[in-house]
Amino acid sequence: MSKADKKVGYKDFAKGLYFIPLGGSEQFGVNFNLYCCDGKWLIMDCGIGFADETFPNVDILLPDPEFIEPVREDIVGMVITHAHEDHVGAVPYLWPRLKCPIYCSKFTAAVLRAKFHDFPNCKDAVIYEVDTEQDLKLEPFSLKFVHVAHSIPQAVLTRIKTPYGNLVHTGDWNLDPAPVIDTPTDEATLKHIGDEGVLAYIGDSTNAPIPGRAGSETEVEEGLLKVFQGLEGKRILITMFASNVARIQTICRTAQATGRSVCMLGRSLHRMTANAHECGYLDELQGFVSEGDIDSIPGGQLVIIATGSQGEARAALARIARGDWKGVKLGRGDVAIFSSKAIPGNEKDINKVKNNLSASGVRVIDASNAGARIHVSGHPYRDEIRDMYGFLRPQCVIPVHGEHVMLVAQAGLAHECGIKQVIIPNNGSVIRLDGEPEMIDHVPTGVLAVEPQRVIKGDHAAIHERRKLQYSGAAVITVVLDRQGRLKQDPHITLMGLIDHNDEGELDLLGDLQQEIEETLLDLAEDGVTDDIRIEEDLRVACRRYLDHVFGFKPKVCIHLLRF
Repeated sequence: MSKADKKVGYKDFAKGLYFIPLGGSEQFGVNFNLYCCDGKWLIMDCGIGFADETFPNVDILLPDPEFIEPVREDIVGMVITHAHEDHVGAVPYLWPRLKCPIYCSKFTAAVLRAKFHDFPNCKDAVIYEVDTEQDLKLEPFSLKFVHVAHSIPQAVLTRIKTPYGNLVHTGDWNLDPAPVIDTPTDEATLKHIGDEGVLAYIGDSTNAPIPGRAGSETEVEEGLLKVFQGLEGKRILITMFASNVARIQTICRTAQATGRSVCMLGRSLHRMTANAHECGYLDELQGFVSEGDIDSIPGGQLVIIATGSQGEARAALARIARGDWKGVKLGRGDVAIFSSKAIPGNEKDINKVKNNLSASGVRVIDASNAGARIHVSGHPYRDEIRDMYGFLRPQCVIPVHGEHVMLVAQAGLAHECGIKQVIIPNNGSVIRLDGEPEMIDHVPTGVLAVEPQRVIKGDHAAIHERRKLQYSGAAVITVVLDRQGRLKQDPHITLMGLIDHNDEGELDLLGDLQQEIEETLLDLAEDGVTDDIRIEEDLRVACRRYLDHVFGFKPKVCIHLLRF
């Protein structure tokens, strides 16, 4: 099928090999990738993203599975490459709509089963634990899982063997030469896969613009030790990604080396630690101090690990910074360390937390002023990606997992390395991989918004209206007319987000708006207009035009017309 052909339908996937990213190829998070081979579908990852201010009252976003739902009987499985939220977090929400078997490592399975406890609709989900010792046959796919280093245990890269050639889907990875937990990336197996031939490499682009190498978690342990030693006598609060089990171990070892006890605050930290213990990690660490015993330990002998490194308003760190966490009060002499990196888009929220801490007299330390390495990324820098190309020698590179500028950066690197075939996808791109790889079409895609009590489309009218109210306010006006169309009483006008109702000067606006309503009704009466729908619309337009004249923007205007 060429670009000139008609739009693809499900029957067009009955023959051939295709890759379709439905999420994660224009933004961070919501990773959701589809592979189709001769009409059978394989899902790689199913993650969440974090909503911004354009989604009022929404915290997280999900990939929309609408495209794949009609053919869910042909889904042979869902593979989760690792247990980070942007790869696994959407599974409990979307599995009831897909009902396919799930394949992942033991640690990822432990995280996922813990999540399912809060989702009764997932009680029938089947999770198969896979390892790197044997191939997994999900006809017509044959999968081999390869251990890769990352900032969470048991992350895997996946070789996908098909009748049309071999693909490599990386998930997240780096080439940490000395991980604190697990072993380095299995370069020998990657080179063997390269010897077999790789048709296409579909890989992580997060740090593709950054030269050099990400570094090692071992360097973080050395850096934190240096920082802790310089904070003798001070209470330390440190925040990091809750899923970074290696960092938890690093912090605990550093605390022990400097004579400090450790307390953890935040549900996700406790849950992740429990998952780690279940899989044999963190067993050599000393016990944690309970939250209730914090006050009994001198400040210089305590480290508090808190969730909320991305500025999440309801996480432990933000609440402590606001003074809302009962039992923990930070102030002058205390130190807060950010052993993390800002996910793009979260900078404002993180800075708000830092400012609240600073305003309380807390010294804030991050990568910019620590004087030592206190964080390394779990994603590969340019030299590591170049090494991966060398291991695998792919015919084609398809950058995923990142914003567009990052995809472009990896594409440029691929060209530098002599890889001639490079395809930069958008969410929804249909890329045919059998024969000469090419982008042939685009299928509908989008996000779902998770509210406290429901999941709705990201472009739902309610979110659009909420967004409008958030930025422009609203006027709700009730007009009561008699049967002849005359006002029976003064209109009831409620303005939201527009005036200060305690300011008498601004209240004059209500009288002016009432006059606008009266004049509009007189004009309608003179024209002989009696239709209620027409009257409501003319009043809405007149009031909106007047408010736009006053404020310079157009609020949402609702007219309720009653007749007695």
